Amino acid sequence: QVQLVESGGGLVQPGGSLRLSCAASGSGFSITTMGWYRQAPGKQRELVATISSGDSTNYADSVKGRFTISGDSAKNTVYLQMNSLKPEDTAVYYCNADVMELRIGVQKAYWGQGTQVTVSS
Repeated sequence: QVQLVESGGGLVQPGGSLRLSCAASGSGFSITTMGWYRQAPGKQRELVATISSGDSTNYADSVKGRFTISGDSAKNTVYLQMNSLKPEDTAVYYCNADVMELRIGVQKAYWGQGTQVTVSS
């Protein structure tokens, strides 16, 4: 089983920066892809950014040029550096991991509990 723990959310003024972290813990798994999703009140959850085991990245158009996703494979940790934050970035941000369960050879998705990011003056 895999547990994802996010940190780094908070309140920031427009134009400011935050860095989110998500650490995966457990045993018997291999991470295929990790990413960040967000959900604002009254809206569907949407993709923010993903990074694969081969280090290829994918970003939502709304965050390109402002956000950067990166990973530390030795720590099973993914980061999201968020710069030039806008009020419309306000949402609960969720960490996601697409994992191969090695013992049984089954692919499974895990989600963190979410961390609140609020951009407001």
